Parts: sequence; structure tokens; C-alpha cells
Amino acid sequence: MIFITIDRSSSISLTQQIYDQVRNGILEKQLKEGDRLASSRELASSIGVSRNIVLEAYERLIAEGYLEVRPKSGTFVARGTSLSFTENTRRKETPKKIDANKKRYIDFKAGNPAIDYFPRKKWAQLTKEICLHSSEAVFGYGEASGMKELKNALVDYLKRVRGVQCRAEQIFITSGATQGLKLITEMLGRGNKTIAVEDPVTYEMRNIFTFSNRQIIPVPVDENGIDPSGLPKQSPSFVFVIPSHQFPLGGILSIQRRLQLIEYAKKMDCYIVEDDYDSEFTYEGAPVPSIQGIAPNHVIYVGTFSKILSPGLRIGYVILPEELISDFEQLKWFSDRHTSSLEQLVLARFIREGYLDRHVRKMKKIYKEKRERLVLAIQQNFEYATIIGKSAGMHLVVEIPDTDFHSTFIHKIEENGVKVYPIEQYSLVKGKHKSRIVMGYGGLSLEQIEKGVRLLREILDTEK
Repeated sequence: MIFITIDRSSSISLTQQIYDQVRNGILEKQLKEGDRLASSRELASSIGVSRNIVLEAYERLIAEGYLEVRPKSGTFVARGTSLSFTENTRRKETPKKIDANKKRYIDFKAGNPAIDYFPRKKWAQLTKEICLHSSEAVFGYGEASGMKELKNALVDYLKRVRGVQCRAEQIFITSGATQGLKLITEMLGRGNKTIAVEDPVTYEMRNIFTFSNRQIIPVPVDENGIDPSGLPKQSPSFVFVIPSHQFPLGGILSIQRRLQLIEYAKKMDCYIVEDDYDSEFTYEGAPVPSIQGIAPNHVIYVGTFSKILSPGLRIGYVILPEELISDFEQLKWFSDRHTSSLEQLVLARFIREGYLDRHVRKMKKIYKEKRERLVLAIQQNFEYATIIGKSAGMHLVVEIPDTDFHSTFIHKIEENGVKVYPIEQYSLVKGKHKSRIVMGYGGLSLEQIEKGVRLLREILDTEK
């Protein structure tokens, strides 16, 4: 027998408490196969509850096979209900994550958009209208490739702003660019496990490739983007590039290098995967058109709305050459069936009715002002610093001569109220960028930018 206790102050129902204690007693061998339980009337009287509560718990245990009723004999523990081993809880130590609300430093993380400018009212209005007036089909299962309304809107938008050439059937809506790149890696790496990747490159992309057990071949990058002369002699499954605003060095790939890259892909019979994550934000001149627009049969184009609107939306897209559509559709279906239909319809209207263009124009002014403030603060506080990267995006690179931003020093900077990101942490081949750091400004206020640079100078002064 086991002793059953009742806690009336608990949020767990009395029936559930009885059920849990009897069930656990059986599994832990406190109650053995064939043991007779107290009758429902006896148990109810001993613990001070209604008999109906005990009956409900017993009936559930009988239905699940833990107990059996023997006519004229009573209720017994059923056969085959005891575990032959003891289940011990296995715990794995995991790194403690810092609560974002408790951060005590100014974070110059690249790629953080100014989410306080997200157009909440308009987005909420469109969401409400779509929920109220859409057909019932919208609330069912959708196509793996995405809603035709959004894909049609993207065809026109991307042709106009990025020079992308495609049909709606070539577009797949994904849960951010991350999912798109994961599926591309899985699709193209079935036979050839090598990927030619810009070096340095964002570690999120690098992790996607390595997690898929692919061999990364680093290709050098300078202030003008990937250097085609460093591409491998053997054909990779694809070449990953960020040509419109390379991360982290910030270069824009010249037309000469773009053409060399296309010629390489044709010669090697491989694809170029073009990541176009924040090209809308160019502050000097017009954005350089996509590589995809020049060679749509050799380029897989990946985009996202995480930087333009909000990471919380989790909407990205992949534009594929015609011959890859069928394979990718199957992978997407098995990955998550389809991306949120409601969010897609809201975004489609947001684009089609001109709200995205207005938002981008607004954010370009805001980010340009933040960039100018950051550049000025760097120039005022660091006499010999060099700013690297074109006037675009939401980050820049700062090179401070005779400074080694090794991990211990970076940790000390963070402890003193500033978080910056060394280029070395993005590098596959180490040792080339020790004096360079990435400084993002998208998610910071003007006051935080100035204060952060000033604190950084004070910390560096103490090291001299």
C-alpha cells in the first residue's frame, strides 16, 4: 500500500493528485502487480474527499491499463505495469543565457534593426482586416512554396528594387533566411559535400553549413568582397556570397568580380548562393543590382525581412533556378509544411500598397543618421582609427592599429559596459584581422552610440 495525501492549496485538481500518486506508486514498484487497492469508498473516507473524485481517478487508471477490476474481489494493480529499471533524471549543464532585459552594456551587435520603429499600427490594421475578411481556406493548410499573393508581390518588388528576374513559381517563402540556407545546403550537398564560403563570414551561416556535415572551403575576402582568384580548383556544391554588403567587412562586389564569379559557376557546373540581407539600406548612390539578375540559371537568391521589418516575423524567401523547384518543394514540405499564411498575406498587402517602400525610406534616413553619428564619434575618439565598409547596411568595421581584440580583452570591454565583436571570431583563417571590430548601430539610440564609443576609448586608454 501507499499513503495518499491531498494538498487542497495546490492548483492541481484532487482527481489528478490521486491519479499521479497511484500511477507513480505502480511505476516505482511501491505498488506491485496483483496488489489490491483500497475501495473507492474506503480511500475517499480516509483522505477526506468525495467518493466521485476517487472513482474518477480509478476509472482513468483502469482505462490506461494500470488497474484492473476483478468481479466480487476489488481493484488490483494490473500485470505488466512495473518498470524493470529506475528512471534517473539526466541533466546536462548548459551555458547560462543572459536575460536581454538585464544587459548592463551597450551592445554594438550587427544586424539588430531598430525594432522600436516597427509599423505596429499599420501591421495590426492589416492583420485585423485579413482575419475578418479572408476566406476559410486561409486558416487551413497552405502550399509549401508559400502564398501566391506574397510571391506575386515579391516578383514585382524584387525586380524593381534588386533587379531580380523570376516567376512566382520560382519563389519559396521560408521561416527566415536561416531555414532557406539550411534547405539549400541539404538539397545541394547530397553528392558534393564541399562549400566555398567567404572568409570572414557570419558565424550563423558557418554553423548552418558545419551542422549539416559539410566541408567549408574558405575563400579570402577584402574590402571589395570575395576574391574569385581564391576559389577552389575542384567544383564545390555551391559558392556562398554576400555581394551587396559583405558581412562583416562591408564591401560591395564589383561588376568585374561578379562576372568572374558567374564564369566560375558555369565552368564548374555549380550554383552561386547569393545572400541579400540588407541591400535596401544604401546611403550613397543606388544599391548595386543582384547577381541573380545577371545569371538567374546559376544563382540561388536568398532574402529576408528580418532586417527590413522585424526578426520576429520570421519570413524569408528563396528564389531558385527552374530545375531545382521540385526538389526544394519536397524538402520545404517535410521541414514545416508551410510558413504562416496569415503573416504572408499581411506582408503581401504591406508590399503591394506601398507601405514597405515608405518604411524603407524612413529607416534609411534613421540609419544614415546613426551611421554618421557613429563615424563622427569614432573620428573624435580614435585619431588613428580606420573605418572600413561602404556606406550601407547597419554596421561598419573599425580598425584600430596596434590593438589586439583577443577574447580576454573583449571580455574586459564587456565588463566595462560595451560589447563589440572582433572580426577574428568570424574568420576561418585566423590572424588576419586582429585589430578590427564590427560595430552595429541599427538597434542603438544616438546617445548610446556616443556613450559606447566614449567608453570604448576609455577602456583602450587603460591598456596603453
